[in-house]
Amino acid sequence: MNARTRPAARVTRRRRILVAVPALAAAAALVLAGCTAQGDSLSKQYRENAGKNYVSSDGSTQTFSPDKRKDAVSYEGTTPDGDTITSKSLEGKVAVLNFWYASCGPCRIEAPDLKKLSDEYGDTVSFLGVNVRDDGATAQTFEKKYDLAYPTLLDAGDNEVQLAFAGSVSANAVPTTLVIDQQGRVAARFSGRIQSPDVLKQIIDDTVAEAK
Repeated sequence: MNARTRPAARVTRRRRILVAVPALAAAAALVLAGCTAQGDSLSKQYRENAGKNYVSSDGSTQTFSPDKRKDAVSYEGTTPDGDTITSKSLEGKVAVLNFWYASCGPCRIEAPDLKKLSDEYGDTVSFLGVNVRDDGATAQTFEKKYDLAYPTLLDAGDNEVQLAFAGSVSANAVPTTLVIDQQGRVAARFSGRIQSPDVLKQIIDDTVAEAK
Protein backbone atom coordinates (compact mmCIF):
# COMPACT_ATOMS: atom_id res chain seq x y z
CA MET A 1 0.00 0.00 0.00
CA ASN A 2 1.55 3.38 -1.02
CA ALA A 3 1.13 6.79 0.61
CA ARG A 4 -1.68 7.78 -1.75
CA THR A 5 -3.92 4.87 -0.79
CA ARG A 6 -3.58 5.20 2.99
CA PRO A 7 -5.81 8.29 3.47
CA ALA A 8 -8.54 6.63 1.40
CA ALA A 9 -8.34 3.53 3.59
CA ARG A 10 -8.68 5.62 6.72
CA VAL A 11 -11.71 7.41 5.28
CA THR A 12 -13.31 4.08 4.40
CA ARG A 13 -12.78 2.75 7.90
CA ARG A 14 -14.19 5.98 9.37
CA ARG A 15 -17.28 5.70 7.23
CA ARG A 16 -17.77 2.11 8.34
CA ILE A 17 -17.59 3.17 12.00
CA LEU A 18 -20.06 6.03 11.45
CA VAL A 19 -22.46 3.62 9.78
CA ALA A 20 -22.01 1.00 12.51
CA VAL A 21 -22.87 3.34 15.41
CA PRO A 22 -26.46 4.13 14.36
CA ALA A 23 -26.91 0.49 13.36
CA LEU A 24 -25.99 -0.63 16.87
CA ALA A 25 -28.32 1.98 18.38
CA ALA A 26 -31.16 0.76 16.20
CA ALA A 27 -30.48 -2.85 17.19
CA ALA A 28 -30.54 -1.91 20.88
CA ALA A 29 -33.85 -0.11 20.40
CA LEU A 30 -35.30 -3.22 18.77
CA VAL A 31 -34.17 -5.38 21.69
CA LEU A 32 -35.79 -3.02 24.21
CA ALA A 33 -38.95 -2.87 22.13
CA GLY A 34 -38.98 -6.66 21.99
CA CYS A 35 -38.70 -6.91 25.78
CA THR A 36 -41.58 -4.44 26.22
CA ALA A 37 -43.69 -6.24 23.66
CA GLN A 38 -43.06 -9.58 25.37
CA GLY A 39 -44.03 -8.13 28.75
CA ASP A 40 -47.22 -6.64 27.32
CA SER A 41 -48.03 -9.95 25.60
CA LEU A 42 -47.58 -11.95 28.81
CA SER A 43 -49.71 -9.47 30.73
CA LYS A 44 -52.47 -9.78 28.15
CA GLN A 45 -52.29 -13.58 28.27
CA TYR A 46 -52.60 -13.54 32.03
CA ARG A 47 -55.60 -11.22 32.02
CA GLU A 48 -57.33 -13.38 29.42
CA ASN A 49 -56.67 -16.59 31.35
CA ALA A 50 -56.98 -15.38 34.95
CA GLY A 51 -58.41 -18.10 37.17
CA LYS A 52 -57.67 -20.83 34.63
CA ASN A 53 -54.27 -22.00 35.92
CA TYR A 54 -52.50 -19.79 33.39
CA VAL A 55 -49.23 -21.02 31.93
CA SER A 56 -47.12 -18.54 29.97
CA SER A 57 -46.03 -19.20 26.41
CA ASP A 58 -42.52 -20.19 27.51
CA GLY A 59 -43.81 -22.42 30.32
CA SER A 60 -42.12 -20.37 33.03
CA THR A 61 -45.16 -19.01 34.88
CA GLN A 62 -47.97 -21.00 36.40
CA THR A 63 -50.85 -20.00 38.64
CA PHE A 64 -53.11 -22.18 40.75
CA SER A 65 -56.73 -21.31 41.47
CA PRO A 66 -57.67 -21.59 45.17
CA ASP A 67 -59.38 -24.96 44.73
CA LYS A 68 -56.26 -26.41 43.06
CA ARG A 69 -53.69 -25.31 45.63
CA LYS A 70 -51.90 -27.82 47.82
CA ASP A 71 -51.62 -27.59 51.59
CA ALA A 72 -49.66 -24.81 53.26
CA VAL A 73 -45.90 -25.31 53.39
CA SER A 74 -44.07 -25.04 56.73
CA TYR A 75 -40.49 -23.76 56.76
CA GLU A 76 -38.11 -21.59 58.71
CA GLY A 77 -34.71 -20.07 58.18
CA THR A 78 -32.16 -17.60 59.47
CA THR A 79 -31.19 -14.24 57.99
CA PRO A 80 -27.58 -13.01 57.73
CA ASP A 81 -28.28 -10.95 60.87
CA GLY A 82 -29.26 -14.08 62.81
CA ASP A 83 -33.01 -13.47 62.88
CA THR A 84 -35.33 -16.44 62.45
CA ILE A 85 -38.28 -16.20 60.07
CA THR A 86 -40.92 -18.90 59.84
CA SER A 87 -43.83 -19.56 57.51
CA LYS A 88 -46.15 -18.98 60.48
CA SER A 89 -44.92 -15.42 60.82
CA LEU A 90 -46.01 -14.68 57.24
CA GLU A 91 -49.49 -16.19 57.43
CA GLY A 92 -52.40 -13.81 56.98
CA LYS A 93 -50.58 -11.85 54.28
CA VAL A 94 -49.73 -12.58 50.70
CA ALA A 95 -46.01 -13.35 50.48
CA VAL A 96 -43.52 -13.34 47.61
CA LEU A 97 -40.58 -15.74 47.97
CA ASN A 98 -37.63 -15.28 45.62
CA PHE A 99 -34.96 -18.02 45.43
CA TRP A 100 -31.62 -16.59 44.31
CA TYR A 101 -27.83 -16.41 44.67
CA ALA A 102 -25.44 -13.54 44.03
CA SER A 103 -23.61 -14.76 40.89
CA CYS A 104 -26.86 -15.75 39.14
CA GLY A 105 -27.23 -13.49 36.11
CA PRO A 106 -31.06 -13.65 35.88
CA CYS A 107 -31.24 -12.95 39.63
CA ARG A 108 -29.34 -9.71 39.12
CA ILE A 109 -31.57 -8.70 36.20
CA GLU A 110 -34.82 -9.15 38.11
CA ALA A 111 -33.61 -7.70 41.44
CA PRO A 112 -34.59 -4.08 40.56
CA ASP A 113 -38.10 -5.23 39.62
CA LEU A 114 -38.50 -7.05 42.93
CA LYS A 115 -37.21 -4.02 44.82
CA LYS A 116 -39.70 -1.76 43.04
CA LEU A 117 -42.61 -4.07 43.81
CA SER A 118 -41.60 -4.58 47.44
CA ASP A 119 -41.35 -0.81 47.91
CA GLU A 120 -44.72 -0.32 46.24
CA TYR A 121 -46.57 -2.84 48.43
CA GLY A 122 -44.82 -1.93 51.67
CA ASP A 123 -46.25 -3.79 54.65
CA THR A 124 -49.33 -5.08 52.81
CA VAL A 125 -47.37 -7.90 51.10
CA SER A 126 -44.38 -9.74 52.58
CA PHE A 127 -41.32 -10.16 50.36
CA LEU A 128 -38.70 -12.73 51.35
CA GLY A 129 -35.49 -13.81 49.64
CA VAL A 130 -34.14 -17.35 49.93
CA ASN A 131 -30.42 -17.53 49.13
CA VAL A 132 -29.55 -21.05 48.00
CA ARG A 133 -25.76 -20.81 47.67
CA ASP A 134 -24.00 -17.89 49.40
CA ASP A 135 -22.76 -17.05 52.86
CA GLY A 136 -24.19 -14.17 54.85
CA ALA A 137 -21.61 -11.59 53.79
CA THR A 138 -22.09 -12.30 50.08
CA ALA A 139 -25.87 -12.16 50.44
CA GLN A 140 -25.69 -8.83 52.26
CA THR A 141 -23.40 -7.36 49.60
CA PHE A 142 -25.98 -8.26 46.95
CA GLU A 143 -28.81 -6.79 49.03
CA LYS A 144 -26.91 -3.52 49.48
CA LYS A 145 -26.02 -3.30 45.80
CA TYR A 146 -29.67 -3.56 44.75
CA ASP A 147 -31.03 -1.74 47.81
CA LEU A 148 -33.27 -4.65 48.82
CA ALA A 149 -35.03 -3.83 52.08
CA TYR A 150 -36.78 -7.17 52.56
CA PRO A 151 -35.03 -10.02 54.46
CA THR A 152 -33.29 -13.05 53.02
CA LEU A 153 -33.01 -16.54 54.49
CA LEU A 154 -29.69 -18.36 54.11
CA ASP A 155 -30.52 -21.80 52.71
CA ALA A 156 -27.14 -22.95 51.35
CA GLY A 157 -26.23 -25.37 54.13
CA ASP A 158 -29.16 -27.76 54.22
CA ASN A 159 -31.59 -26.29 51.66
CA GLU A 160 -34.42 -26.76 54.14
CA VAL A 161 -36.62 -24.09 52.57
CA GLN A 162 -36.18 -25.51 49.07
CA LEU A 163 -36.89 -29.01 50.31
CA ALA A 164 -40.00 -27.84 52.15
CA PHE A 165 -41.56 -26.86 48.83
CA ALA A 166 -40.47 -30.04 47.03
CA GLY A 167 -43.74 -31.79 47.87
CA SER A 168 -45.88 -28.84 46.82
CA VAL A 169 -44.62 -26.64 44.01
CA SER A 170 -40.88 -27.04 43.93
CA ALA A 171 -38.40 -24.23 43.32
CA ASN A 172 -36.89 -26.19 40.46
CA ALA A 173 -34.81 -23.40 38.94
CA VAL A 174 -32.82 -20.42 40.14
CA PRO A 175 -34.24 -17.91 40.22
CA THR A 176 -37.70 -19.11 41.16
CA THR A 177 -40.35 -16.78 42.58
CA LEU A 178 -43.39 -18.06 44.46
CA VAL A 179 -46.52 -16.12 45.36
CA ILE A 180 -47.96 -17.49 48.60
CA ASP A 181 -51.58 -16.83 49.57
CA GLN A 182 -52.86 -15.75 53.00
CA GLN A 183 -53.17 -19.39 54.06
CA GLY A 184 -49.58 -20.25 53.22
CA ARG A 185 -50.37 -22.07 49.96
CA VAL A 186 -48.55 -21.56 46.66
CA ALA A 187 -50.72 -19.46 44.35
CA ALA A 188 -48.17 -18.99 41.55
CA ARG A 189 -44.68 -19.99 40.47
CA PHE A 190 -42.26 -18.14 38.19
CA SER A 191 -39.54 -20.60 37.12
CA GLY A 192 -36.52 -18.66 35.92
CA ARG A 193 -36.29 -14.90 35.55
CA ILE A 194 -39.51 -12.95 35.90
CA GLN A 195 -40.30 -12.03 32.30
CA SER A 196 -43.01 -9.49 33.12
CA PRO A 197 -43.17 -7.63 36.46
CA ASP A 198 -46.67 -6.56 35.44
CA VAL A 199 -47.81 -10.19 35.49
CA LEU A 200 -46.30 -10.69 38.95
CA LYS A 201 -48.03 -7.52 40.17
CA GLN A 202 -51.38 -8.65 38.76
CA ILE A 203 -51.05 -12.09 40.38
CA ILE A 204 -50.20 -10.46 43.72
CA ASP A 205 -53.20 -8.15 43.43
CA ASP A 206 -55.50 -11.05 42.53
CA THR A 207 -54.22 -13.11 45.47
CA VAL A 208 -54.67 -10.20 47.87
CA ALA A 209 -58.22 -9.70 46.59
CA GLU A 210 -59.16 -13.30 47.39
CA ALA A 211 -59.55 -12.41 51.06
CA LYS A 212 -61.95 -9.53 50.38
